[in-house]
Amino acid sequence: MIAGGVLNLVSAGRDQVRREVRLRADSLATKLDLVPREDFERLEALLVRTREEQESLKKRLEALEKPSSSSKIPPQKPSRSRKKT
Repeated sequence: MIAGGVLNLVSAGRDQVRREVRLRADSLATKLDLVPREDFERLEALLVRTREEQESLKKRLEALEKPSSSSKIPPQKPSRSRKKT
């Protein structure tokens, strides 16, 4: 019977120590301005998608800017005419 009481006391003490360590770790994380892992992973995934989209848009733009080999019309030079006053 005494062994059961000691076991309960040790278990309660262990739980209290865990809570205290967790509380201090959370306090330190707040002081250091750390972000939760979930937020970091969410932003990291957003960055990856943004980079992929940027690469895709860059390739599309390059394809649009390439002169077409089937086009026989030379590019026009901008007009420099000015009205005289």
